[in-house]
Amino acid sequence: MRWSQTLIPTQKETPADAQIISHQLMIRAGLIRQLTAGAYDFLPLGWRALHKAMKIVREEMDAIGASEILLPALQPMELWQRSGRDVAYGENLVKLKDRHGRALVLGPTHEEVITELVQAYVSSYKQLPLSLYQIQTKFRDEFRPRFGLLRVREFLMKDAYSFHAVSESLDKTYDDFYKAYERIFTRCGIPFVVVEAESGPIGGSASHEFMAACTAGEDTILTSDKGNYAANVEKCETGPRAGDLSGAPVGELQKLHTPGLPGIDDVAKFLKTKPKNMLKTLVFSVRNGNPAARGAEDAAGGPPSGPRTENLSSPAYVVAVVRGDHDVNEAKLKQHASAHFRVGHLELIDSAEVRQNWAIGFVGPDEAARRADTVMLIDPDAAQGGFWVTGANEIDHHVKYFNWFRDCGDALANPAKVATADIRNAVDGDPSPRNDGGVLKASKGIEIGHVFKLGTKYSVAFDAHYLDDKGESHPFIMGCYGIGIGRILIAAVESMHDEKGIVWPAAIAPFQCVITPIKYDGEVKAAADALYSQLVAAGVDCILDDRDARPGFKFADADLIGFPVRVTIGDRGLKEGNVEIKKRTATDPEMVAMDGVVQRVMALLHT
Repeated sequence: MRWSQTLIPTQKETPADAQIISHQLMIRAGLIRQLTAGAYDFLPLGWRALHKAMKIVREEMDAIGASEILLPALQPMELWQRSGRDVAYGENLVKLKDRHGRALVLGPTHEEVITELVQAYVSSYKQLPLSLYQIQTKFRDEFRPRFGLLRVREFLMKDAYSFHAVSESLDKTYDDFYKAYERIFTRCGIPFVVVEAESGPIGGSASHEFMAACTAGEDTILTSDKGNYAANVEKCETGPRAGDLSGAPVGELQKLHTPGLPGIDDVAKFLKTKPKNMLKTLVFSVRNGNPAARGAEDAAGGPPSGPRTENLSSPAYVVAVVRGDHDVNEAKLKQHASAHFRVGHLELIDSAEVRQNWAIGFVGPDEAARRADTVMLIDPDAAQGGFWVTGANEIDHHVKYFNWFRDCGDALANPAKVATADIRNAVDGDPSPRNDGGVLKASKGIEIGHVFKLGTKYSVAFDAHYLDDKGESHPFIMGCYGIGIGRILIAAVESMHDEKGIVWPAAIAPFQCVITPIKYDGEVKAAADALYSQLVAAGVDCILDDRDARPGFKFADADLIGFPVRVTIGDRGLKEGNVEIKKRTATDPEMVAMDGVVQRVMALLHT
């Protein structure tokens, strides 16, 4: 490819609306251009890098026996209604109607469609296991698209799905995809870490995320300093933390007027205390307190079953209490509420019903302890003795010197009413759940891949069954495996750049080598053309910068774009039979004889 034959609109200035380095450099290097909020043009260089990432993904998917398909982006709304995800995705779902009034969605993912497809053609255990994948555009109506390709409304994704007769088969395929993902990201040259994760709106049980470091990332990763544990904050557990609700009072309970203070920080400032000395009490309404209903959720791939205490037949509310500087982890809360109290599904929303029954924003744990229709989960850090400020169960009022033992009475001794459990987000400095003295360290990252064990969530919803060797019908056991193709590029740029621009890994660089003639005419032109042909013939993906521009301008563009190797040809070097070769990460160039250029370039691309 000759530079003059393609479109590479580089720019010196950093775009004002580009907040993270990958967004800045990908626009400046002429890889992408925003068309509208959350939707980007991929220009020739960006598309070449994207295509190379897709090629690696396809090779590794094919290597584990997955077959490529292509499913429609346009999907009937009724499929999403059958799975219940029309509600789960909410306003992130792009909805429309055709001219006949039929409700449609632009698919953010394809679990419903693939399940409906396999249901139509697979009926026997002899046809299983089966793995199918596609690389296709997805759509999500993000409320606030930002950070370039990181949070968009339209993006390219590889999604794969596997179907099984037995869980052992799913375990093997899950492991195959897991290892394939490790190979993909290693081949792409991206530093990554694998963490335990929540399944979110996809559903299912076991789940792992492949994360790349990014200071502007929206995901928090916690890793043990022992190197033996890593998890997303949504999934991360902690080691044992003391807290038995038995501390003695440190003062008489005092009620205080705290008018017009909307949050913990405001109240703490007003009362001259710190958020860590306050109790945050959140109320969640319960839907389906019937244990049988929860059994159906388990069958559909819901939270794992666990030991439960017999208790209230059908509590209306679950109250979660954490320290004021901590945040409730809703996934943990769901799990522990189901395990301890048999409550079924929690409506994790601030509903009008809740507001009618509670002084939201000013709720205290003592109210939850008194109510017959309520159970309470307390995080160990909030179950300490000492000085506490909390809500007074009256709008615009708090109390100080709250004490668990004194102010909650006999309810604390009733395991059917109150329990302590790890229900908050883990934070930097928490003990590792491995119980080996490890300490959790927090960092920011972006999700580049995710693997799920779906179980039978979708096959049950779609009545998708196979017949076993006895002719008995069973729902398919499913797995789901996704990679954000555009995020591979983000991860590469975020991880590998310097003050001059991008530093591409050779495997996904738009071009591996740029030939830069000092002046593209005469003997220099002839030598550049010949060298270009030799490199292309040797399999090096090469671009020839044939522009009539100053050498410094060309060099700056080459560094900005991040070509792994630059070959510079000038009159002075040619007279001695040499050209200049510089690896993007090298401090200084090296002089190489013309007959050794191809060999040297190929060697540099593999180091």
